[in-house]
Amino acid sequence: MSLWNRAQQLPPDALRQVQNVYSEQFPMEVRHYLAGWIEDKMQQWNEIDPENIAHSQYAHTLVAQLIQEIENKALSYGSNEDLFLVRMRLQEAADTFKARYLNTNPLGLVSIVRECLKIELNLVQQHENMLGVGSTPSLVMEPCAEIVSELEILKRRTQETQDELRQLEQEQESFALQYHDCAKITAHLSHIQSQEKTPQNREMETNLRRRKETCEQQLAQKVSGLLQRRMDLAEKHKGTIDRLNSLQQRILDEELINWKREQQMAGNGKPFNTNKLDQIQEWCEALAEIIWLNRHQIKECERHQTKIPITPPGGVDMLPTLNSHITRLLSSLVTSTFIIEKQPPQVMKTNTRFTATVRLLVGGKLNVNMTPPQVRVSIISEAQANALLKNDQMNRGEQSGEILNNTGTMEYHQSSRQLSVSFRNMQLRKIKRAEKKGTESVMDEKFSLLFQSQFSVGGGELVFQVWTLSLPVVVIVHGNQEPHAWATVSWDNAFAEQGRIPFTVPEKVPWPHVADMLDAKFKSATGRGLTEDNLKFLAGKAFRSPQVQDYNNMLLSWSQFCKEPLSERNFTFWEWFFAVMKVTREHLRQPWNDGSILGFIGRRQAEDKLKSSKSGTFLLRFSDSELGGVTIAWMYEDTTKSCDQRDVFMLQPFTSKAFAIRPLADVIADLTYLLYLYPNIPKEQAFGKYYTPMGGEPPSNGYVKPHLITHVPGFPVPPVWSGASSLESYPNTPQPMYPMHDGGMADPPSVGSNTADGVPPDQKPSLDSPLFDAANVLSDFP
Repeated sequence: MSLWNRAQQLPPDALRQVQNVYSEQFPMEVRHYLAGWIEDKMQQWNEIDPENIAHSQYAHTLVAQLIQEIENKALSYGSNEDLFLVRMRLQEAADTFKARYLNTNPLGLVSIVRECLKIELNLVQQHENMLGVGSTPSLVMEPCAEIVSELEILKRRTQETQDELRQLEQEQESFALQYHDCAKITAHLSHIQSQEKTPQNREMETNLRRRKETCEQQLAQKVSGLLQRRMDLAEKHKGTIDRLNSLQQRILDEELINWKREQQMAGNGKPFNTNKLDQIQEWCEALAEIIWLNRHQIKECERHQTKIPITPPGGVDMLPTLNSHITRLLSSLVTSTFIIEKQPPQVMKTNTRFTATVRLLVGGKLNVNMTPPQVRVSIISEAQANALLKNDQMNRGEQSGEILNNTGTMEYHQSSRQLSVSFRNMQLRKIKRAEKKGTESVMDEKFSLLFQSQFSVGGGELVFQVWTLSLPVVVIVHGNQEPHAWATVSWDNAFAEQGRIPFTVPEKVPWPHVADMLDAKFKSATGRGLTEDNLKFLAGKAFRSPQVQDYNNMLLSWSQFCKEPLSERNFTFWEWFFAVMKVTREHLRQPWNDGSILGFIGRRQAEDKLKSSKSGTFLLRFSDSELGGVTIAWMYEDTTKSCDQRDVFMLQPFTSKAFAIRPLADVIADLTYLLYLYPNIPKEQAFGKYYTPMGGEPPSNGYVKPHLITHVPGFPVPPVWSGASSLESYPNTPQPMYPMHDGGMADPPSVGSNTADGVPPDQKPSLDSPLFDAANVLSDFP
């Protein structure tokens, strides 16, 4: 049964609480008429973290789908007059969501929906728990209901063994009292037997013998009962420990390991639900409490057994084994839940401040904070990390570098119930590198930050030496090493296998896995991921085989990815992709998210598309020859000639340096012969919203602010110059011209620049140097 159907069966008071949850922000009509769709998307609602700005694009997609579903539902009621008000209410909600959230705050709407569903679920579960009805564990809001259920079972078993232990104590006390009475009877009998055999003494002796026999029979029964109760209790503790072991393995080896894997994949841009760690902490704290209580019970059983040391004939004392087993469970729990909540940067520059946060998930429950532990950080090499995993310890003072501000004290935060320490001012001063072999570079070498501490539990009864390793780190000393360092980190994050030897990764991986990694990184950096066509283009470039139709069964090697230069280039595939991603993130994010930049398309394919388009049609592609370069390709038809000439031109690539001077949208606005974004979108519609406004307040510093205009010699001049036949109309105006780049790395001239089409070379415009013309613009100029 769906959550909404269960909510509708609540009693009136609870149902009113559900009604109060939904307001104008998220109307009840939307919840009711889209109940099935909303609950089908439970996983998406749960995966998006409203506090993580990196999830904005995912939230935007989900909100857009919600709005579309609302509008479709409203349209389906169009012919039903009885549902007129419902249709209007749904359409009003869709319009509100568009205006308030879709493009400005999609995470806000996701947060509202999540909170509504959470409160609704809690109300339903409270009511069903009162009725003794089992709740359905299929909702994503309770992703691991079986874990919660198992914890409840273990809590009940622990309470039951506590009650049985109390009864055992009472029976043992009763046995001790009766044993004392029996001993008194035996002593009295011995005294009487040593006296004169008078009739009175004989009668007393007979009575005492009878009482002694009865007492001994009762003691024998009590001994048998005590032994049986002890064995039953030990068996029950064994069953509890077995269940604890299974559940702990699931939480630590599945849930926590999956969280760590998701944390690593977040380094490549994958969505990451940081709130999941709080849920895991709740489970670990519950485990710690149950383990501690059972351990205490077993120690109590050992104490009782010491007081009355009776053992069954041929029996085996299980208590030492149980005590050892449950202590190992506690040790495993403590050492495994010492985790890095916030990883240090995986590309780490020397003499640059960085941060990290370490957390002990069970620290608050075990009162570790009563003796605040110190945490020390060091950096170790791949070989040292390998030795550490084998030996479970490091030689004192062994490290591969010097880190400043590398010690901190863990603190307990009452509001969040977290025991953690944040290192906010660490700095890597020195690094000791290993000898390089073959083509290895310093950007291939991986290190790791080692966090170490010591905890005492139970007033010093147990002391744990704990450590944890960060994700692999590549150390650089200069910014130009960053692209290759990120290649090493990205490959490691994407393809590291669980339980590997540090920090081995496969040399070759299937292309679909590489494509998934590239898509995640590009989406995280720019806001929009890569299409199938984009990925196919990238595969052709990576494999140096653009003619291949299906790359899914091909393996891409590490060398092809970032070691071997592309054909006829002096840079690698990764360097090209990284530069494209960087320029898109810094200068082209909005038009890329709008779909206005085709980007990943080859030169010939761009020419083929434009040749069949009308004059003035243009597209934007990433340059094959210029790192981080963006080329404008367009179809131009010169109608001033005797016979119309159609040709495709490609402008020398623009890079970040150019966009810092003149944004892309303004460049497109300057070039008046660019009319339609491929295939047939007016350029004002595609880029008009990004134009820099003209005019504004006059400068107050006495200087005239120049206005830069992009101009390609041989083509019509921008309209800002209209009214004058040439720049010479303003002889006193400065006329510097700034070339975009030198032509050494530019794309070759367009196919239209050859002489085979009958146009003399001296009449063909030269596109190797698009120019910025600086025209001083004053309000009182003519």
